[in-house]
Amino acid sequence: MTISHTVIDWDRTARTGVPEVVLAPSKTSHQLRDIVEAHQARAVPLLLTRLTDGQLADLADLPLDLDPLARTGSLLAPDIPADAQRLGIVTAGTSDLPVALEAYHTARFLGLDTTLFTDLGVAGLWRLQDRLEEISGFPLLIAVAGMEGALFSVLAGLVRAPVIAVPTSVGYGMSEGGKAALSSALASCAPGIVTVNIDNGFGAAAAARKMLPPSRTALRPVSTP
Repeated sequence: MTISHTVIDWDRTARTGVPEVVLAPSKTSHQLRDIVEAHQARAVPLLLTRLTDGQLADLADLPLDLDPLARTGSLLAPDIPADAQRLGIVTAGTSDLPVALEAYHTARFLGLDTTLFTDLGVAGLWRLQDRLEEISGFPLLIAVAGMEGALFSVLAGLVRAPVIAVPTSVGYGMSEGGKAALSSALASCAPGIVTVNIDNGFGAAAAARKMLPPSRTALRPVSTP
């Protein structure tokens, strides 16, 4: 199946370990449908991110696993291998869930055994303390927080695992659309924090996939026939 408007990078998994993932905004529903059907014809897994409400409605008839809150859609998502690496995702607040779920679905699509811990922000520190023993068992963590981004430093000061910080645009006033949380991650004195761009749940999960050793039964590369 040839698409006039898009050149699909079928070999990206073989080159980079992470398949091509489609960013939906600015694409028409017709273009997205063509891309999905091209992957379906080859039985190649596909992940769509940042789907709009209109796109979610327009693509509802396709065999996609859609999550309206995460704004993701997956086709033929691989099963999680029995020997998959484990990843924990910790959110500061319920308002951070859309970004955290984007990271969650991406990580699972990439073959990571992923657990989501929600609403553990520092305004009620006991919530994080109650789950800390479980969270400390993961070899890598993603922390998702808006406002002042205090969760990044607090979490990194309590666990051995590296922490990938995802600042979100949740907040108002001096939060500046996520800039305060981003600055908090970059300026933290707690060692072991790295950060991605504001609201970039996908980028955090892709980085986690590259940081963790692949399982022996990981997603197989798909090459152009």
